[in-house]
Amino acid sequence: MTTNTPKTTAADTAKRPRNAGATSETGKRGRPKKTASQGSLDTRESIMDAAEGLFSQHGFYGVTIREVAREAGVDTALVHYYFGSKRDLFDAVFNRRAAVWNNERVAAMDRYAESEGDRMTLEGLLEAFLRPPFQWSLKGGPGWKHYAALVAQTNANPAFGGETMARYFDPAIRRLLELVRRILPEATDEQLYWSWHNLSGALTLTLGETGRIDRLSGGLCKSGDLDTACDQMVKFGAAGFRAVCQG
Repeated sequence: MTTNTPKTTAADTAKRPRNAGATSETGKRGRPKKTASQGSLDTRESIMDAAEGLFSQHGFYGVTIREVAREAGVDTALVHYYFGSKRDLFDAVFNRRAAVWNNERVAAMDRYAESEGDRMTLEGLLEAFLRPPFQWSLKGGPGWKHYAALVAQTNANPAFGGETMARYFDPAIRRLLELVRRILPEATDEQLYWSWHNLSGALTLTLGETGRIDRLSGGLCKSGDLDTACDQMVKFGAAGFRAVCQG
């Protein structure tokens, strides 16, 4: 006996729900669930985002693991599971964005040095070095604002700031000073390091957007005007290096 199988028309097909024939990895219909590794990555990022925001506002000593967990919406034990101690969590947060800043700065300086060669100027070199962190803070979203404030706090922390800054930022800074030596070959190492030290303080204070200049200037200058701040710092830094290294 022959069974007549109804033909499927284009109209019938169009009436089907889009995922009528789709199954997830578990065999159930609907959107595939996140894998365990993806879920873990999302949880780690959420914890670091929460910690970054809190550390940037209250400093390392003003934040507890319990507060980070509450802000991230997870159990305290989960923070310890992923990061261990509070210092380990801080280091993970600090390192996460440091690589982005440093890689972009070194790449920009290398491009500038390759294109200009003996025609390099301090202004051009400092523009390449300084612009990336200003641009990330200006356009990268709230997380980058928090990170800039965190770097400013860490740079001024007498307990572990020097060691932390050295660990994550020294390679990019040493590349900067190496290229400055090409422009100012008569400069001594001592002069170069003092020049950087003074620029470093101005850089992290400015990126911290504390509002200090807003109050001092009566609103004439704005902490959040980072494009102008970077323009001014390039000129100020170049003049400072010249004054110290050629004086």
